[in-house]
Amino acid sequence: MEIKNPSPRLYNEDLAPAKERHWGAFSIFNVWTSDVHSLWGYYLAASLFLMCGSFTNFLIAIGLGSLVIFALMNLVGYAGEKTGVPYPVLARASFGVWGANLPALVRAVVACFWYGAQTAAASGAVVALLTRSDAIMEFHKSTHMLGHSGLELICYVVVWALQLLIIQNGMETVRKFQDWAGPAVWVAMLVLAVGLCVKAGGFSFDHGIPQAVLLEKTADAGVSGEPGSVWALMAVAATWVTYFAALYLNFCDFSRYAKNKDAVRKGNLWGLPVNLILFSLVAGVTTIAAFKVYGEVLLHPEQISAKFDSWFLAMLAALTFAVATLGINVVANFVSPAFDFANVFPKSIDFKKGGYIAAGIALVLYPFAPWEGNAAHFVGAIGSIMGPLLGIILVDYYLIAKGEVDVQALYQEDGAYRYESGWNVNALVATGVGAIFSSILPNFTTLMPSWWGIYGWFIGVLIGGLVYRVMASLRPRQVKAG
Repeated sequence: MEIKNPSPRLYNEDLAPAKERHWGAFSIFNVWTSDVHSLWGYYLAASLFLMCGSFTNFLIAIGLGSLVIFALMNLVGYAGEKTGVPYPVLARASFGVWGANLPALVRAVVACFWYGAQTAAASGAVVALLTRSDAIMEFHKSTHMLGHSGLELICYVVVWALQLLIIQNGMETVRKFQDWAGPAVWVAMLVLAVGLCVKAGGFSFDHGIPQAVLLEKTADAGVSGEPGSVWALMAVAATWVTYFAALYLNFCDFSRYAKNKDAVRKGNLWGLPVNLILFSLVAGVTTIAAFKVYGEVLLHPEQISAKFDSWFLAMLAALTFAVATLGINVVANFVSPAFDFANVFPKSIDFKKGGYIAAGIALVLYPFAPWEGNAAHFVGAIGSIMGPLLGIILVDYYLIAKGEVDVQALYQEDGAYRYESGWNVNALVATGVGAIFSSILPNFTTLMPSWWGIYGWFIGVLIGGLVYRVMASLRPRQVKAG
């Protein structure tokens, strides 16, 4: 679609509707292989495995969570495929042409945090490999800067810089990279799992991890009850769904390039429930085998590969996981803020500059490392921020606008989405009310029970969407999208 006479303050070539739409189901599928097959994804899956108490419980909880993820991604993906616009532009329909900068910047800031977390995970795999050398281990122990060892800092900066090379030629380079990086980590995962099962004396679904160890490893998860209880399984499913909170918002950044709706659905089917369950299955088997071989619970794959006798196998595993983690960073944490920052200042910030800003913020965050600590807590705290935004966008698109968006008006200052001087007060109120319950109360006070934070994202989606629906009834649009 060609936009006629767009406002310069709302338009540039990167924010315009996608002109070339040739991403098939395989490319959509590899969005998810790139997003899931990372060190953080493995770490989270292994951590959640302990909370389930048994392999069967783990598959049930992850399976149910994966079906929810699949359904939500389809809802967002269909909107992107139909309109062809990126997330911050689609948000203009519900937040207003200027109000959309609020959800765009929230998503961008979250991406910066995740960008740093994933970069740290990838560089950690390289550190684990290099410290097999006694000389480098000595340097690692003796040199410290900015709250980290000198080796950790060097590896972080190098990995951080390598990611910038991937996006030099825009989204098509991203697609080609993810088409290669996603499947590559499957090979490494299977080699890791098979090798450990052979060392353990065979394949087993019986984890054999003592209850005392499970309780110790899950003590800080904020879940009532013991591992394997109903509460624990609910928390596992909720955390797994919340892990994808950021991509629910901006999956349209990728689905906008899809050939058709069928490509989105098929790519999501194989990339989400099928791929997620299989990935979690391999992570669980690897955790079981590693415990039997080494006598300890190892939640990080680079910790396992560091114990390999073969230096070559350790290098292969570490580098593959590092590359896969770069894949998720480019897909989930570079593309989104690139569009989000460009949306705020389209005349001066394009796709590349927006991505560079996000990468720069992640570099500044490194000395503080806000992502270190409990996986479930980090995922919950970050994800809950975006719950109300998703609830508002879905309610507006499917229940109020009935799936119809005036794409031309998304780029007009005085069009159908001007609302009150470019801001939709209904969306702002709903965001504020939803954020109080999803983010502010559970994360900054002790008024809520400990488990509230685990379900913060769900609470935000429900309250944000419900308040927006009520506000839309009380204060309907003065001009309807056409």
